[in-house]
Amino acid sequence: MYQQITIIGRVGRDPELRYTSNGTGVCSFSVAVSKKWTDRNSNEKKEKTTWYKVSAWRQLAETCSQFVHKGMLILIVADEVEVRAYTGQDGNPQASLEITARDVKFLSSKGDRGGGTGEDYAGGYSGGEEPEDIPF
Repeated sequence: MYQQITIIGRVGRDPELRYTSNGTGVCSFSVAVSKKWTDRNSNEKKEKTTWYKVSAWRQLAETCSQFVHKGMLILIVADEVEVRAYTGQDGNPQASLEITARDVKFLSSKGDRGGGTGEDYAGGYSGGEEPEDIPF
């Protein structure tokens, strides 16, 4: 069996680079994927946004830390999605979608703060294998 997810969206916050106790780099950031449509019955414009927590490891973490920024259009390929359930501050049940990036493509350039169309391809990088145990 095989599972893969590909998302294209806007980075929601600048990446945070950390290191595990053995010196392995991990970079975390969020990506918003929005879907827009017009309701056929009411002709009302609608939008739904799904947020993903993204982690990149090793050399891919270093690359993401250097080039990813808030507002950037980005493509992420991951091998799986993990759903984590929790209780929000308001007491209501919440869920988060977490993915570990295997490949990252930058669809807008570093200088483009969110206005890119995807035509300014600024490169990409494929990371190594996923760690066996994620420390957080």
